[in-house]
Amino acid sequence: MDNLSEALRQLKVSSAGGSTEDLQSSLDTLLKALADNNADVSGRVHETGLLPQLASLLAAGPSGSSPCTPKVANLIAEIAKNECMRGVCVEAGLIPPLVQLLASEDQEVLLQTGRALGNICYDSQEGRMAVEAAGGAAAVCVLLESLVSHTHTHIHAPSGALLTVLSGALVNYTNGDDDSLQGQLISMGVIPTLVKLLGQHSDNTPLTEMCLIAFGNLAELESSKEAFAATGVARELVQLFKKQTEHEKKEMIFEVLAPLAENDVIKLQLVEAGLVECLLDVVSITLGSQREEDVAQLKTASDLMVLLLLGDESMQKLFEGGKGGVFKQVLSWVPSDNHQLQLAGALAIANFARNDGNCIHMVECGIVGNLLQLLDRHVEEGNVTVQHAALSALRNLAIPVVNKSKMLAGGVAEVVLKFLQSEMPPVQFKLLGTLRMLIDTQAEAADKLGTNSKLVERLVEWCEAKDHAGVMGEANRLLSALIRHSKTKDVVRTVVQSGGVKHLVTMATSEHMIMQNEALVALGIIAALDLALAEKDFVGAGLVQILHKLLTDDRSAPEIKYNSMILICSLLSSEPLHKEVTSLAFVDVVSKLRSHDNKTVSHQASLTEQRLTAQS
Repeated sequence: MDNLSEALRQLKVSSAGGSTEDLQSSLDTLLKALADNNADVSGRVHETGLLPQLASLLAAGPSGSSPCTPKVANLIAEIAKNECMRGVCVEAGLIPPLVQLLASEDQEVLLQTGRALGNICYDSQEGRMAVEAAGGAAAVCVLLESLVSHTHTHIHAPSGALLTVLSGALVNYTNGDDDSLQGQLISMGVIPTLVKLLGQHSDNTPLTEMCLIAFGNLAELESSKEAFAATGVARELVQLFKKQTEHEKKEMIFEVLAPLAENDVIKLQLVEAGLVECLLDVVSITLGSQREEDVAQLKTASDLMVLLLLGDESMQKLFEGGKGGVFKQVLSWVPSDNHQLQLAGALAIANFARNDGNCIHMVECGIVGNLLQLLDRHVEEGNVTVQHAALSALRNLAIPVVNKSKMLAGGVAEVVLKFLQSEMPPVQFKLLGTLRMLIDTQAEAADKLGTNSKLVERLVEWCEAKDHAGVMGEANRLLSALIRHSKTKDVVRTVVQSGGVKHLVTMATSEHMIMQNEALVALGIIAALDLALAEKDFVGAGLVQILHKLLTDDRSAPEIKYNSMILICSLLSSEPLHKEVTSLAFVDVVSKLRSHDNKTVSHQASLTEQRLTAQS
């Protein structure tokens, strides 16, 4: 401790004009003391008021000609390892002279300066802001680019340690929650530099890890995706992944790939670079293993595969007309005993099923049977994510008209109905969507389902699910679809008796025009087929008042006005409804619509006015 006190005293004297030898000796003693007890020694340095004097030692110039300069920077780097000292370093004015040293041509000066700046930035917003204010981030970016491009005046072969330290400084700078700092680095062109660095030094483990962490920090920003897409990052990451044998390193690469793969351009680049084959290998190697890290890697790899299929181009490239090896491999996951692979396989089918051609091919190949078997397995096991994924796939497959009858004949509706008692909104939502797609234009199926009182009663219940708008909307749309596609009195009776009319009337006031229209058409069919049965519900739900509002609202679409007038004409056969129509002076409202810009609306307005006048 006596040596430390003497070193601190000597450093004070030397910094004020002492000999270089004494300064060197004092710095050596301090660095050794810091290595033995960093926290206490850092506190002593601060207490003696030496830090501002270190700034003056650094400010001698950027040339680095003084043999003491790297040791002073090293001293600051060691002191800044302490969280409580980073703000103190900023207050002592150390940042500007450190940033000036980044113009040095001495590798050791640059190495220690990079360490000092990086440590001051570590987990310190105050440090990051000070580095930014002094132009430090830009200086590091420029220096790193010049070293990577071999354009720096005298440093033609920078050491791996120097490149790692400078990359680490950028990592610490970007490791906070301040997107603006990360955005500035992106605009400075740091991404192409880091990608080049990764390509040139892929065998340098510490350096590649720094690059990967920096990529992870930057990749979350939307503005970074375009910059990454303009580089060869996909190729470099896939090549690096292929070399890895350690779980931790693969995980690091996965953590970068996941946010990057959200971009459709990068998705395709990753597919073309061979990432899919790497992912399939991971699945093959880890499948069946009970080791926690293998289970985690299987999940990450299969999730990433599904993510790649969200891009239209990457998906079609892997589909290969339904003959692709990757496509077939992913399909083999569906009958697996592994829940994660079942989930990924079903989600992959849902993603492949994003155009009619793919959907038609997959149904012809018998994929529906595999999905139904999977759902059957999860009626009892009840894995919600698998249920949701399988129903999503079936819903997408049911969109092309030619698939509907085949899927209905294959028993899809019967299996889907097994999940009618599910209390999970995501499953309810997809169940409803699947049934709605299946019955579109399928009168027989709509009639069968529409007379299923348990289904209709459940739909009416879900029409009131105000906490889950998606479920509520889909339940209303399916209720309407059952009527619109069956057009039978039996379905109308089932819906009316189950209390569904009031929900269809409310649906006519939806903010979505398509739902308004579906509701009005369904209500028109009810009125035409069994007005007497629905009369009380129509009155109770205020249907006539709603139709009046729709017709007088200038924002109502032409289709809405047209179908509202059709419905008004149907309601005139009911005495109480006829009275309501008369009391609200519908004749005047309809008369104004005769001059509507839309010819269909104006023509229907004339016909409706005639009916209203004749039955007044």
